[in-house]
Amino acid sequence: MSRKSSSALEWKFSQVLGERIPGEEVLDVDITSAIEFDKSGKYLATGDNGGRIVLFEQTNEKDDLPRKVLEHSDCCSSTTHPEYRYKTEFQSHEPEFDYLKSLEIGEKINNVRWCVTPNDSLFVLSANDRTIKLWKVLERKVKKVKEMKPNPSPCSENAILAERSFVDAQNDSSFSNGYHQEWKTKLPENSPPSSQGGLAMISKIEACSARCRRVYARTHYYNINSISNNSDGETYLSADDLRINLWNLEIGDQCFNIIDMEPSDMEDLTEVITSAEFHPVYCNLLAYGSSRGFIRLVDLRQSALCDWSARILQDHEVHGSRTLLTEIIASISNIKFLSDGRHMLSRDYMNLKLWDLRMEASPVEIFKIHEYLRPKLCDLYNSDSIFDKFGCCLTQDGLYFATGSYSNLFRIFSRGAGSEGGITLEASKIPNRFLQTAPKVARTLSNFTRGHSRRGHDILNSENAGFPCDLNTKLLHLAWHPTTTLIACAAANSLYMYYV
Repeated sequence: MSRKSSSALEWKFSQVLGERIPGEEVLDVDITSAIEFDKSGKYLATGDNGGRIVLFEQTNEKDDLPRKVLEHSDCCSSTTHPEYRYKTEFQSHEPEFDYLKSLEIGEKINNVRWCVTPNDSLFVLSANDRTIKLWKVLERKVKKVKEMKPNPSPCSENAILAERSFVDAQNDSSFSNGYHQEWKTKLPENSPPSSQGGLAMISKIEACSARCRRVYARTHYYNINSISNNSDGETYLSADDLRINLWNLEIGDQCFNIIDMEPSDMEDLTEVITSAEFHPVYCNLLAYGSSRGFIRLVDLRQSALCDWSARILQDHEVHGSRTLLTEIIASISNIKFLSDGRHMLSRDYMNLKLWDLRMEASPVEIFKIHEYLRPKLCDLYNSDSIFDKFGCCLTQDGLYFATGSYSNLFRIFSRGAGSEGGITLEASKIPNRFLQTAPKVARTLSNFTRGHSRRGHDILNSENAGFPCDLNTKLLHLAWHPTTTLIACAAANSLYMYYV
């Protein structure tokens, strides 16, 4: 199959979940803070600032359509895309208070990860700043009692004829009240009669609930920024600003500290961990990014405490001349392994970078995202917007990448096309409103824990105090479907999906 550039793909709006009413005020607790598809793509999990986990399930509405309608739809369209519906939600985390440190711990969900299971059970890992929990989603059938009127009033002559035809066709003996044996056998033995003399009928409906299986707590003294499942299906890692711990899914009260970057004197602290990820194939390899823009590849077979990196990836052009602002924008906010295990995607404030693990000196490709904001770095620092952490995602084959930006915009790139082959879409029902490649912009020259069309720039510039974008509406989280060309974007409390 020939590879198409991202600008050649025709993106279409699929659906929106949790759509806001025009003028509706969005509460901070309802803003989505994490999103991920499961390995099959059948389920989608989101977490929000209020500590809730919301699960969505892929619908199969076409299976219920008549055969002629299905045949006609197959002839008219050669491609189909999945659609999702609400499945269930549950409260994963609650606000806590650390009395030893006099510190309030918020309930915001920082990470959501699906666990691989040998059966159809659904297991979800969720984490806030300090605690990780393992949830099992249960599906069961619940009995529902429905009262039936003894003599329903017919609404038309056809209803009377249909009822008579049904009664005449019955051969079973009837009771004195006129109801047939078939209905009587469906009722429980001690069915309470209705106040109006009717009967109660039992029906079974499917219900979904979540149960907390394990709590992994009291091991992180700094904010958790990453959790990642291992390819062995038994372990996972959790990373905070200074440490990375290795957990067994079956053991909740014990973990192994494999990386510790805390110095003996905190005044000597030069960098912190910002993101960590297990290798998709080899269970002994993991990578983590830092606030200095380094990506370190670690082999767990070397020693129990992995204080020595097997390989360090760094962009030497960026690390040439450093100032306070250049150090902040070099901080890596998210890393992702490609499925081939030989390449890695990283996102910092300004760029999206593709790395070859065999080339340490520089990335293979650089996709410019916020180059137009470089002259505004001082203003971004004063407004704290420079500390925003944007995520990234990619297709299963590693040919297309996506990342978010301001004004609820996101960029999609194709491998090998560079920044010029990128496309800008808006998280709305009309995603192609800014459908142009990123404009060419002339190149001009912490707190550790912390490409649009020209026409779109002019519109936004007049409303945002000189900024060529809306800093208050930012698209930080997005996820790509694992088996098809569908992307989900979290804009405030709404979830927008697009397909090709």
